[in-house]
Amino acid sequence: MPIAGERILAIDLGTRRMGLAVSDEMGWTAQGLRTMDRVGPKKDAARLRQIVSEYRIRKVIVGLPRNMNGQLGPQADLALEFIERIKNQLRLDVIPWDERLTTLEAERVLMEADLSRAKRREKIDQVAAVLILQGYLDSLRGPMQTSDQPEA
Repeated sequence: MPIAGERILAIDLGTRRMGLAVSDEMGWTAQGLRTMDRVGPKKDAARLRQIVSEYRIRKVIVGLPRNMNGQLGPQADLALEFIERIKNQLRLDVIPWDERLTTLEAERVLMEADLSRAKRREKIDQVAAVLILQGYLDSLRGPMQTSDQPEA
């Protein structure tokens, strides 16, 4: 679980943009930050370094694109290269996270919000980052117990 006051950053990595989301200080919920245009490895790292400092980030989660059969595809190679680069530049734990279907889910959420095609295109990477981060945060807590479920 996150240390109180420190947050986790999630990145939905694309070739032209990256969607960003950050956890609350307790590590329970994910909130979208913004979508950043990618401008080059050094400038991208510098902008991420600013976010890490501003939000007191202690860990970064990066969406790892997998095929539906679980195999890594060509986009995954680019994500893994990015992960190694920012791990070295930010000096933080950077964890790949299976992002299968997050873009489709983000599209569904935005369509249900009745956003125009242009607005959906503007927000989809940010919403995908929120979904990636929320999935990671939920995994830290394990299966949820309800009052009618016996405790293990």
